[in-house]
Amino acid sequence: MEFKKRILVTGGAGFIGSHMVRLLVNTYSDYLVINFDKLTYAGNLENLKDIENKSNYVFFQGDVSSEKDVNEVFKTHQISDVIHLAAESHVDRSIESPMEFVQTNVLGTVNLLQHAKNFWEDKGKHVFHHVSTDEVYGSLGNTGLFTEKTPYDPRSPYSSSKASSDHFVMAFYHTYGLSIKMSNCSNNYGSHHFPEKLIPLMIHNICNNKDLPVYGKGDNIRDWLWVEDHARAINEIFHHGRVGQSYNVGGLNEWTNLDLVEYLCDLMDKKLNRNIGASRKLIRFVKDRAGHDQRYAIDASKLKEELNWSPSVTFEEGLEKTVDWYLNNEEWINQVTSGDYQKYYSKHYNNR
Repeated sequence: MEFKKRILVTGGAGFIGSHMVRLLVNTYSDYLVINFDKLTYAGNLENLKDIENKSNYVFFQGDVSSEKDVNEVFKTHQISDVIHLAAESHVDRSIESPMEFVQTNVLGTVNLLQHAKNFWEDKGKHVFHHVSTDEVYGSLGNTGLFTEKTPYDPRSPYSSSKASSDHFVMAFYHTYGLSIKMSNCSNNYGSHHFPEKLIPLMIHNICNNKDLPVYGKGDNIRDWLWVEDHARAINEIFHHGRVGQSYNVGGLNEWTNLDLVEYLCDLMDKKLNRNIGASRKLIRFVKDRAGHDQRYAIDASKLKEELNWSPSVTFEEGLEKTVDWYLNNEEWINQVTSGDYQKYYSKHYNNR
């Protein structure tokens, strides 16, 4: 079968990537979607069991920082476009092992850019969409929102590595004419999220009556974006966004970490038929993370005005959908929490 596009989705077995792959495979039967993933602790092909036998889906195991792997996938599948999601993304891990983040997030991105530049003769016919984070902007005070014009001010090794990759992406647009599109998103939540991040960690621990670790006083503020809405946004930007532009994607949901955890406790108590408020007793305040950004908040008006995108659910609706998924998929949770996660979390916590 001749395919209209052959889209390489890096990190396609991960949290956001698997939702992106599923959307593309189910929406565009005339696209071949190549899921390129190293299958580290956060990558899991179980995330895509429902589409693994589709005729327009292919999995290719590889490392974005490997010239051999990237060259092979470009040649084997004649890649026409890239949606780049592969990244080390856990802030606590970046504090402990920054070089891993430089390797994957910086060198891996440049490796992909270099291959796209060399492989695509008519660069105007192809799109390289780079997915990044609002953390590159640093920390907000009590007021204001991140816009696409906010100066970069990363505070952690993770956000610094993503900021560097963003700059390289735009450099390949300006220097080589690569058709770049970029998006910077706020905190994602939803199904298939590896349980080291705040919401799935809390759901897992509440179910098992374990401590709920909250950094500092719990007053750090995050803007929460439902992962399926994020996948829709990427799809719109990829197809209709302007070349050489960045778009901020936010959920318009600002919550302090403590308010979120308390709300989640009460929701879980209701779902588990416990006395409302019982799970709040599991909350434990722990030493704050080094360089912990105080507040993130996204202005997504450019995305709304240009591409008519807006969140499809409120945070409360999305959170209930998320909780229901985790409660109905215990086997998935047990599988991903059986190895590396347990070892790592014996000494680390995270409230991104």
